[in-house]
Amino acid sequence: MIQIVDRATWPRRELFEFFSPMSQPFYSVTFKQDVTRLYQFAKEQRLSFYYSLVYLCTRAVNQVEAFRYALRGEDLILFDRRNPSFTDLKPGTEQFHIVTLPMEEDIRAFCAAAKAKSAAQTTFLNQENTLDLIYFSCLPWVELTALTNERDFDPDDAVPRIAWGKYAQEGERKILHISLELNHRFVDGLHVGRFHEKLTALIEAL
Repeated sequence: MIQIVDRATWPRRELFEFFSPMSQPFYSVTFKQDVTRLYQFAKEQRLSFYYSLVYLCTRAVNQVEAFRYALRGEDLILFDRRNPSFTDLKPGTEQFHIVTLPMEEDIRAFCAAAKAKSAAQTTFLNQENTLDLIYFSCLPWVELTALTNERDFDPDDAVPRIAWGKYAQEGERKILHISLELNHRFVDGLHVGRFHEKLTALIEAL
């Protein structure tokens, strides 16, 4: 579902107008995330750690309203939710493809659907990009400390881009860095902090 928002009464209007004339309104943030409980849960349930983290990040994004705004032509819109679109390496090759699917309510159902769709996919991209997506990437070979994404430059681009690398052992905890690339017209550091809080709560509640 999509809601059209009245810009005149939108609380963020002044900030949006401040950042709108900028030729490059995008910024990147990277933070540490404790994924110890997620690692344990994925092993216990025999789930993909990667698909599980995509699921939890998508849920966390959708719990922070600022991440769900976008522009569609002249209209400011608010999605009821965003859906994940993630890179996945094809087994036995050095090639990846991009898998897009609707958000499932249950983590087990989502992981099963993601695994099945990725395995069945024969093309690089399985659907056209839409405004309601979140783009996910993973570099499991390195401890990621920062990342930027390629893009067709469009200052109206409000799609969040989220990435991480391999986790590292810090004492008894498993830690990875999560990188976000965002449009400052819609999302501030405060909202990144709320995303981090929501994601941590979702992981600890597993």
